[in-house]
Amino acid sequence: MLQSLIFDFDGLILDTETPEVDVWQAIFREHGHELPVDEWMKTVGGYGISTYDAATHLSGLTGLDPALLRARYRLEADRIIHAKPIQPGVVDILDAARTRGLHLAVASSSSHAWVDTHLARLGLAARFDKVICSEDVAPGRTKPNPDLFLKALDQLQVRKEAAVIFEDSPNGVKAARAAGVFVVAVPNPLTARMGVTGADLTVNSLAELSLEDLAHRLNGR
Repeated sequence: MLQSLIFDFDGLILDTETPEVDVWQAIFREHGHELPVDEWMKTVGGYGISTYDAATHLSGLTGLDPALLRARYRLEADRIIHAKPIQPGVVDILDAARTRGLHLAVASSSSHAWVDTHLARLGLAARFDKVICSEDVAPGRTKPNPDLFLKALDQLQVRKEAAVIFEDSPNGVKAARAAGVFVVAVPNPLTARMGVTGADLTVNSLAELSLEDLAHRLNGR
C-alpha cells in the first residue's frame, strides 16, 4: 500500500538545472568557447560520475579568475531561477498526498542551504515531513548512490515497498533503483536530452499523474 512519496528537488520541484547550463553556455560563448554540455550533464542530480567544474575549465582556457566566473554564473543563474514557477503538478500531488495522509520527503544531492532556502521561498517547506540533503549522508554518497533515499525511508519509518520516488535525472533514477523503490521519471528540458531510462514509469509532467493510478501501479509491481 502506498504510504510515502519522496521527491528530488533540482529539476523536479523547481527547474534549477536548465537555467544553470544556459548561463554557463552564454558565458563560455562570450569568451569564444563552448561548454562541454555532455560532461556538465554527468553532474546533474548527483556528483558520483563527474567532478567537472565549468569555472575551472573556462579559467584554464582564458586565464580568467575562476572565482569571478563562478560568482557571475551564480548571480545570473539565480536571477532566472528565482523567476521560475514550481514545476507543473507538484502542488496538486502534494495536496492529494496530504488528503490521503501520505508521508512526504525531499531527498536531494544539493545542500540544505540551497534546498531549504528554496522550499521556504516557494512556500513548500511545511509540506514535507523530512528534507534529506548532501550533508545527511557520508561524503561521496549522494546520487547515484542510494543513501539519500534510504535515509529518507528510515526517517519516515516507511518500508521501500510502500514508497514512490519522483526523479528527473539518470543519476536520480539509478539511486532510486539501487534503493529498491518504485521510481517515476519526470525529465525536464535538460535531462530529457540525457535519455532518462530505467524508471518504473516515465511521464512528461507530474500533472499527468493521479495518486490512484500510482497506488495501483505500485500494488501491481
